[in-house]
Amino acid sequence: MWPTAVVQGGRSAWKGPFFVAFPNLKHALENNIAIKTQARACTILPNFIGIRFMVHNGKDYIPVTVTQDMVGHKLGEFAITRKRFTYKQTKNK
Repeated sequence: MWPTAVVQGGRSAWKGPFFVAFPNLKHALENNIAIKTQARACTILPNFIGIRFMVHNGKDYIPVTVTQDMVGHKLGEFAITRKRFTYKQTKNK
């Protein structure tokens, strides 16, 4: 089984996609339970569709619901790690 170009990404073709084996995957899909994970480098596989993950961003767990368009991407791409910068100008009197 050779990975497709979408799933392959920057990883060697003979290694295949990097993913973590979640033992409670079927249970989480049936009961709509979120799976907590710190594996941000895990590739999203087609059997992850419809499952909710709580992906760690370094401080908190961000909820991510997997859809069809996310297949082949990494879990960490959907849980941003940086805050948005806003410049607040103070009023001088």
